[in-house]
Amino acid sequence: MEHFPLHWGRPRQENASADNFNSYPLYKSHPTAAHGPITHTQQPIVTGTSILAIKYKDGIMMAADCLGSYGSLARFRDVERLSAVGDYTILGAGGDISDYQYTKHLLEKLMIKEYYMDDGHVLGTPHIYEYLSQVMYARRTKMNPLWNAYIVGGVHEGKGFLGFVDLQGTTYQSSTIATGFGAYLAQPILRKAVEGKEETLTEEEAVKILEDCMRVLFYRDARSLNKFQRAKATAEGVEITEPYSLPTEWSFAENIRGYGSQN
Repeated sequence: MEHFPLHWGRPRQENASADNFNSYPLYKSHPTAAHGPITHTQQPIVTGTSILAIKYKDGIMMAADCLGSYGSLARFRDVERLSAVGDYTILGAGGDISDYQYTKHLLEKLMIKEYYMDDGHVLGTPHIYEYLSQVMYARRTKMNPLWNAYIVGGVHEGKGFLGFVDLQGTTYQSSTIATGFGAYLAQPILRKAVEGKEETLTEEEAVKILEDCMRVLFYRDARSLNKFQRAKATAEGVEITEPYSLPTEWSFAENIRGYGSQN
C-alpha cells in the first residue's frame, strides 16, 4: 500500500472526458497533502500591552509592565519591553514580543556596525528613530496579522526626543506618547500633567505621573500587570530600573454590585 498522500490519486469526476479526467482540485480531496498538517499551536504569539513615555526637563522617561500574554492567557510575567540602544536612546515595544526581539537584533547590529566605523560619529536618537520607521515601512506590504508599536526616546544635542512608529510605518513625535490601552486610559492623564510643563517637570514628578498611570492601567486593563519597569534617558546616559510593583487598593470593589460574593 502507498502511504504517501500525494500518491493516492484524485477522485474520478462524473462524465469525465480525456481532457478533464482526474482534474478535481487536490486541496479539496487531500488538504493534508496539499497544504501540510494543520498546526494551530506551533506558532505561538506572545504580546505585550501599553508603553508610556513622557518628556521632562532632564530628558525622557518610559514605563512598561512585564506581562507577556498568550491570547487571553497571562502567561509570562518577566518580559522586559524596554531596552537601551546606544548610549542615549531607549526603545519601548508593544505588541508581538518576537517582532520586538527581531527589531532589537537589527538595532544591535546597526549600532555595532556604527561603532566599528570609529569615525567619531554615532547614531543619535533621531537617526535610530528614522531607521526604525523605514524598517517598519518596508514591512508594511507583507501579510502580517500582528500589530506592533514602538516608542523611541532619548536625548540628542541636549534635548529630549520622543517618537512613535508602528508596523505600518506611521510616525509622529510628541511630548507624551502611549500605546495599547494606554492610548485611551493613560494618554489623557499624561497630556494634562505634562504638556506645557516639559521644561519645568522634575524627575520625581515624572516618576509619580508614570506610576499613577501604570496603576490606572493595572486597575482597568485586563492585560496589564502590577510589575513594571521604568527607564530614563538623560545627558548622562540610559538607566533602566529592575521590575517593581506599586501598592494597590481593591477594597472599594466590595461595594460594587456584581463584584465578588454578595450578601
